[in-house]
Amino acid sequence: MSQESEPSETLAYTRILETEIESALREFERPTSGLALSGLSAGLNVSFGALFMAMALTFMGPSQSGFLRQLILANASAIGFVLVVLGQTELFTAHTTMGILPLLDGRGSVRQLGRLWVIVYGSNLVGCAAFAVLMATVGPAMGIVEPAAVGTLAANLVPFPPRTILLSGVIAGWLMGMVTWLISAARNTVAQFLFVWLITAGIGFGPFHHCLLGSTEVLAALLLDQGVTIGEYAYFLGWTTLGNVLGGSVFVALLNYGQAVRGGEPKDVDVDAHQE
Repeated sequence: MSQESEPSETLAYTRILETEIESALREFERPTSGLALSGLSAGLNVSFGALFMAMALTFMGPSQSGFLRQLILANASAIGFVLVVLGQTELFTAHTTMGILPLLDGRGSVRQLGRLWVIVYGSNLVGCAAFAVLMATVGPAMGIVEPAAVGTLAANLVPFPPRTILLSGVIAGWLMGMVTWLISAARNTVAQFLFVWLITAGIGFGPFHHCLLGSTEVLAALLLDQGVTIGEYAYFLGWTTLGNVLGGSVFVALLNYGQAVRGGEPKDVDVDAHQE
């Protein structure tokens, strides 16, 4: 690699960081009502992934191979994330990365981050719960979602020890953090779509534990009497949320911030002047 190419690559990386920080700072300043409505919308939209996965299981039956079945479920789950990210609504697992960056850069406070997380997380969960009620009511009535299919989705998330759920949640949070980072790097909507689809399909392919998509699945199973209790839902939600936060905050925000800041160029380089 030539010396001439290195500065431009470093500047491109710091530009992504600056874009992420500026986006987070704008979210810090948004009124509570705006954040809550956006979070509610995100919770509802991401839940389409749970609906389409349950429909896929209902229609495909037991004859599909394990690999093909997981591939279908992965693509079905990605639809919800595409709706959220390209629709620019606020998903908690995106802010576990983006919201941390202003604190690392000295431009945000713990109070601001706490307010953002509480509002977005709470409104996301309300949206997921509302969609779970819709899914449990309309799906079986229309014959497009069998209760057993929803039970299968929940069974892939709930009956694991805390360490397994936590580490699976770390992977899901890590992947979601990379989605936010790569969206800032993408040059057009097509690239953004591909980034979101490919990475979030990996979450569904696992399936790795995502606190919001999984909430809709587990709550729908609870409502349809598929052997899930409120205590099991709380158990799933607590460990998954912790894993998602660790994955997005440590493995994406902290490492990518360090790479950008210590990559050989100052953060506040004047890009235009440098290129001239």
